[in-house]
Amino acid sequence: MPTHLHILGVCGTFMGGIAAIAKRAGYRVTGCDANVYPPMSEQLEALGIELIEGFGADQISLAPDLWVVGNVVTRGNPLMEAILDRGERYVSGPQWLAEHVLQGKWVLAVAGTHGKTTASSMLAWILENAGLAPSFLIGGIPQNFSGSARLTDARHFVIEADEYDTAFFDKRSKFVHYRPRTAVLNNLEFDHADIFRDLGDIERQFHHFVRIVPSSGLIVVNGADAALQRVLAAGCWTPVEAFDSESGWHAGPPDALGGFEVAWRGAALGRIEWDQMGAHNRSNALAALAAARHAGVEPKMAIAALRRFTGVRRRMELRGTVGGVAVYDDFAHHPTAIRTTLEGLRRRVGAARILAVLEPRSNTMKLGVMKDALPGSLADADRVYVYDAHLGWSPAQALAALGERVHCIGDLEQLVSALAAESRAGDHVLIMSNGGFGGLHARLLERLRQGA
Repeated sequence: MPTHLHILGVCGTFMGGIAAIAKRAGYRVTGCDANVYPPMSEQLEALGIELIEGFGADQISLAPDLWVVGNVVTRGNPLMEAILDRGERYVSGPQWLAEHVLQGKWVLAVAGTHGKTTASSMLAWILENAGLAPSFLIGGIPQNFSGSARLTDARHFVIEADEYDTAFFDKRSKFVHYRPRTAVLNNLEFDHADIFRDLGDIERQFHHFVRIVPSSGLIVVNGADAALQRVLAAGCWTPVEAFDSESGWHAGPPDALGGFEVAWRGAALGRIEWDQMGAHNRSNALAALAAARHAGVEPKMAIAALRRFTGVRRRMELRGTVGGVAVYDDFAHHPTAIRTTLEGLRRRVGAARILAVLEPRSNTMKLGVMKDALPGSLADADRVYVYDAHLGWSPAQALAALGERVHCIGDLEQLVSALAAESRAGDHVLIMSNGGFGGLHARLLERLRQGA
């Protein structure tokens, strides 16, 4: 067995999780990335993982037993070119995980365009409360746990199953490596326009995922999603349970605080009282309950666990309140996620003003593929601020239907100033990006304190 792994792209959430798991499994782990910065750098260094800034070819002198390559690495990367020239052993992160960690585990894999991180976190928390001590690798940090990844000696492994491609040398979706016994298909929309041509391309990858679930396993599927129904219609060899379905797992209407009844095949199972917002989180909960039941956790116990679920960092995370202005951080970057996040916040805050702040940062959003859907997704906001730097399309033009409530600003400092000047007591500022957004949340809170 290789004893020294050097991980390329180690500061991404997924590859950083692999590094933590490999360290726990007894490997010597080192890694490199273009930008080595907190919080991932601090998490990895605390585990004793040596980090190197950049992808210099001189790292070849580390002579690891195996190079583990993240999908951030492309041809032309100096270190990768040196690895190829020397004929060194290398493998993708998902393949290494499948062969050295997941083998022999009961894998519960959560796939879908939206909700993977939250549903995976809910599922891991339910199994933890049931005493099953699951391992997990999640693309975010569940607030009920101390990190995004954990390896235990127990049987169950919960993994966020991403449809993005595996590596520059393996263009299959990551999730085909995981061989789940329990597979969750949360939803399916067009995304990742940089690697998929259309929705049919993604459906094909999801069907590859369905093909590897054993007949003794379970597929938990969103019964209201037409694209997923097409995926299953292409061939399915595994029992299926549907959620968001009157004949399967079903959520009753939410009360004013977001609580709702859970039913299975028409029979009431209990009530979830919590502070998670939106219909998407009710769907996430149903998916997690169904998957946990397959792993042996009774629904009543699972429902009790979800009452104590405190969410995921960067999913409607309240970063602070200054002068009556609440500032939230959310990962939403696809129009559907933006819409459901805003709908959930609107239901919670009623007539209070919502200032939506969007950074179109994902490859798909930068390409402008979904710009026509943005006006509808932002309809619940009273003011809309778009950071429009480095885009090849005009947000002002795309959002013209929203009129004067739209402000497009390409300078972060100007954006902070504009938000601070507009905000007043009782407002809710929702900042949405799949990146760090230049520390906008902290900068805005500090500016509000200065003006208080």
